[in-house]
Amino acid sequence: MSASAAGRATACRRRELTHQSVGELPGDRQLAIALEFFDRGARLGAENAGRPHRAVAEVAERPLHGEHAPRGTGNEIGDGVAAGRSNRRDIALARRPLRYEDAVDGLLFGCRPNVREQGPRGQHMAIVAAQRTAPGTTELTAVERRALNKAAWRLLPLLTIAYLFNYFDRTVVGFAALTMNRDIGLTSSQFGFGAGLLFITYCLFEIPSNLVLYRVGPRRWLARIMITWGIISAATAFVVGPYSFYAARLLLGAAEAGYFVGVTYYLSAWFPVQIRTRMLAWFLVGIPLSTVIGGPLAGLLLQLDGVWGFAGWQWLFFGVSLPCVAFGLIVYTVLSDRPQDAEWLAPDERDALVSMLTAETRERPKSEFWPAVRDPRVLVLAGVQFCFTLGSYGIGIWLPQIVKGYKFSNLEVSLIVAVPYLFASAAMIVWAWHIDRTGKKVANLAITCFLGAVGLVASVLLTGSLPAALAGLTVALVGVTSARAIFWNVPTRFLTGIGAAGGLAFINTIGVFGGFVGPSMMGWLKDWTGSFTVGLMAMAAIMLAATLLAASLKLLVKQE
Repeated sequence: MSASAAGRATACRRRELTHQSVGELPGDRQLAIALEFFDRGARLGAENAGRPHRAVAEVAERPLHGEHAPRGTGNEIGDGVAAGRSNRRDIALARRPLRYEDAVDGLLFGCRPNVREQGPRGQHMAIVAAQRTAPGTTELTAVERRALNKAAWRLLPLLTIAYLFNYFDRTVVGFAALTMNRDIGLTSSQFGFGAGLLFITYCLFEIPSNLVLYRVGPRRWLARIMITWGIISAATAFVVGPYSFYAARLLLGAAEAGYFVGVTYYLSAWFPVQIRTRMLAWFLVGIPLSTVIGGPLAGLLLQLDGVWGFAGWQWLFFGVSLPCVAFGLIVYTVLSDRPQDAEWLAPDERDALVSMLTAETRERPKSEFWPAVRDPRVLVLAGVQFCFTLGSYGIGIWLPQIVKGYKFSNLEVSLIVAVPYLFASAAMIVWAWHIDRTGKKVANLAITCFLGAVGLVASVLLTGSLPAALAGLTVALVGVTSARAIFWNVPTRFLTGIGAAGGLAFINTIGVFGGFVGPSMMGWLKDWTGSFTVGLMAMAAIMLAATLLAASLKLLVKQE
């Protein structure tokens, strides 16, 4: 067939799809057309990368008929959202240069359809997949929105509240230290070293924990993690000196290992890339909220000093740890391991959710363990996370004592410390929304790390005034906490299966070692210099290194 004849045939098929409801075509015809346009998109994408597709504007301007008219990527046919409605938005999209990855997703369809299932159900799922919008768009069908809303309300509140307690269990020692260090005789170096020891066993057990999670299922393993960390954290109330404090922190790290990465892996199996950043941000908001809520709570619990013979810092460990046991039991009852197992979703909702997830395109995917951990992208990401985790825990664990240096009471300290984290919580949600709209993950990751460095430097230069220094630390925390929400969406774009379980755990294992280095470094520098200035400047330099590493990902990650 000549090129002109092939062009005319394609034009006829395009008009057939544009002016006739796809739902009225036979199932095998729908599937054949979907596959043809996918393959055509791949060829034209390679041939025309960088060229503006102005001619497509003419197609986008034409009215589309039929409520089932397919949605386009903006590079071939407009987004037929309603019968007879012109899609002006796609005219602007059509005039941008065509990117290769857009075309590979199919000029007409958002992705290659799922053809693994045969029969009417398979054809239905294929067309649902074929009609997906391109990456970065937010158009969802009614059933998809219903399924995602149910999943979000079922999973996120429980997991986020549990993570709030999880993170506060790690950093509550910063508030306990206001009186505990004196009671059991800890120096600044001993306290910083012990606080960081949690991350040694956390690192050692992180990969094995997530490989077990992959084998036995998230529901059972996440419940186990919550129950054991709650019991061990509560037992920290009975430490009597530096060595028992070290032992308690080591045991707590082993118990907590796998929770954060396990939930990250779990959420990537439930939410498609179009909304994944926002879902992870709502989960990660548990980090700053742990101080917004936990700070005042810690101040109140410290006031129970002497009640029933326990010191205030002991009541603090009891109060923030024992609820985790109850949360573990609830998780075991409420969660489903994967969408296919969710009896609380209607059959069409399950199908829609599965179709969105299986249709997702990935950038040079890695699905095996060892190839995943050797991937240069994984190694660079591990370095980035090491740096910003060092900054996060270096600030979080020592901030109560930094504020205490301005001669406030323990209750006042707990209230003041909550303020920067309140701003950080709001900024993280807004930034995540921006990322889902633009898709620019790598550039924004570098910006957040740079913001963390700038804020730390400002806090040192303005140390003479508490409001000014606190404003600098607030900027730093906005950068660090927002970096977390953006960061975990990058590896989930190319890690799948056991490669995701092991690869994410490897990144977190290397990364959270910064949780040991940060508090230990701050404690040692505090004893050496008598102030927090040198430690804060050292963390600023490390955040600048994170900025450079994050920027280098532009050379390695082509599809964000």
